[in-house]
Amino acid sequence: MPTATIQRLPRATPPAPARAPELTDTQSKILDSAEELFMEHGFEATSLRLITTAAGVNLAAANYHFGSKEELFQAVLTRRLDPMNQDRMALLSEYENAAGQPLTCEKILAAMFIPALKLARDHQQGGKNFLRLLGRAYADPAPFIREFLSSQYRDMIARFRVAFSAALPNIPREELSWRLHFVMGALSYTLAGADMLKIISQIQPTEASNDELLLQRLAPFLAAGLRAPCLPGETGNTTDPAEDDGSHFYPETQKG
Repeated sequence: MPTATIQRLPRATPPAPARAPELTDTQSKILDSAEELFMEHGFEATSLRLITTAAGVNLAAANYHFGSKEELFQAVLTRRLDPMNQDRMALLSEYENAAGQPLTCEKILAAMFIPALKLARDHQQGGKNFLRLLGRAYADPAPFIREFLSSQYRDMIARFRVAFSAALPNIPREELSWRLHFVMGALSYTLAGADMLKIISQIQPTEASNDELLLQRLAPFLAAGLRAPCLPGETGNTTDPAEDDGSHFYPETQKG
């Protein structure tokens, strides 16, 4: 009896990101202060004057370097999100090249989670303050924030959608979009929740600083949701996932 042959999937390592321009001391002070204040008070309640006062610079400097408050908010997110999402795509490619076959949901989730977990532990890169800010941004109803996040995540989500579509060929594209949205929301809550580490440390003190154990608990829960049966009447993927630009990452914003 002939043996089945595993079809090897084409692998594409993401291009190296363009090197971000070196920040001046003034720019770093403004971004650091803005990150902390946006995290504490939210976008609407944080003024440019409050940020410049905390940074010890004048308002003209903030306007010169970043323009409007909206542009400064985007710069705060971009500073951390770009490297994290590049790390996610690079790790996913590394796993795929090593496996030579479609990855499991758990392995794909690991490629998504590990860079975020590393960021959460890295105080020099914003740590949990940034992830809390990101959690606030996900819940913010401001249209420019929703549009910015959708654009910021487009390449990463499209890349992961290809991997998840291979792992879950019977899940329609729109349904997969919803499930990825829920995955990102659960990850944001887990990493950005103010009491998350406190709760974990009370239940299992040895797990509070153990990224691997945290991932082992979260990944099976999310993988079960990703594999759940579709709603009645839904069929498998009808769009090539490689052609999906990730614009459905926020499916609730789409007009029917």
